[in-house]
Amino acid sequence: MSHEGYHEQGDLLPEPTKDLHRALLSLMEELEAVDWYQQRADATKDEALKAVMLHNRNEEVEHAMMTLEWIRRHDAKFNETARTYLFTEKPITEIEDAADGTEGAGTGKTPAKSSGKVSTQTSANASAQPASLHIGSLRSTP
Repeated sequence: MSHEGYHEQGDLLPEPTKDLHRALLSLMEELEAVDWYQQRADATKDEALKAVMLHNRNEEVEHAMMTLEWIRRHDAKFNETARTYLFTEKPITEIEDAADGTEGAGTGKTPAKSSGKVSTQTSANASAQPASLHIGSLRSTP
């Protein structure tokens, strides 16, 4: 399965990439556990068991959010994207257009405050990637 192991030789991967891989796998596992507990809570007719399953589900949500926050603090693109899409009331499918300036003059949202350092060292070429795919002027300057 795609989530098992590395896709490249481990000795070729820098430690930040390996840590991100660990975090992404953990996030997937926590979200899977949320799904399992939710289904179990909805399926049972025993109210006490349902309460236990919902308690467990909520613990897994907490674990998932803690892991997601670690990822945000350690990957610049996750940080940038989280600041665009999270904690706003704008319709989700309109956020990208508003952020690009193609629909209206801004999103009207306040970005979340960061309490951690964001690294751009997730991969060897992360800092070389452009912030956008806009080509810009094709005119040569004299």
